[in-house]
Amino acid sequence: MSTNKIALVTGGSRGLGKEMALRIAEKGLDLIITFHANEEAANNVVKDIKKLGQKAIAFQLDTSNTKEFDAFFSKVSNYLTQTYGKSTFDYLVNNAGTGIYKPFLETTEDDFDEMMNIHIKGVYFLSQQAAPLLSDGGGIINISSGLARFSLPGSSAYASMKGAVEVFTKYLAKELSNKKIRANVIAPGAVATDFGGGENKDNEKKRALISQNTALGRVGEPEDLGGIVAFLCTEDARWINGQRIEVSGGIML
Repeated sequence: MSTNKIALVTGGSRGLGKEMALRIAEKGLDLIITFHANEEAANNVVKDIKKLGQKAIAFQLDTSNTKEFDAFFSKVSNYLTQTYGKSTFDYLVNNAGTGIYKPFLETTEDDFDEMMNIHIKGVYFLSQQAAPLLSDGGGIINISSGLARFSLPGSSAYASMKGAVEVFTKYLAKELSNKKIRANVIAPGAVATDFGGGENKDNEKKRALISQNTALGRVGEPEDLGGIVAFLCTEDARWINGQRIEVSGGIML
């Protein structure tokens, strides 16, 4: 039976999720990643993880659709049993998500439901179904946003869901404490990825605004975040629990 720790990262095929998965692999953990549509990108991440000497596999999952969760965890459980001789893993990183930039007065009920399903309903019930498979002493890392602390017009629906995730994380930390499972939430600032249409990567006016309002004077990059999540998947972080860790370079201080 393998003694390697195993992390499951949702949305691990690109952007922040890809960087998190690779940095976790560098810490000596094996990976299960999920992808929504781009299987080729996910398989490339799997190859990169294997080059680092760790086992990895990618499974398709729409984290906004709770009806897929039973079949997904059945696949995960079968894979774990066949590969490791056990049906448990150690860390869940709820990273998958999409963005929306729309004024409050123009946000539709469909927009709201999309944000709710992927950012809080999906995270809530994916964590619920993952909990029995999490090893004692493992951990859950959720992803919030600096926008849950400060407000920028156009993000009311998205940021509201992230605020809910922050509250939920505290409850996870308390209610899963019988298994010594830690739960923490990372709150990135603005990061230059394709997220939300790539606003923070391509919109030079917005990038300038962010840089001016960030103590370290620039927009964040995916590599600024991955190592923090990887750290939380190690024994060095064993006494961090129920915390919101903002990783934003000091934005809107």
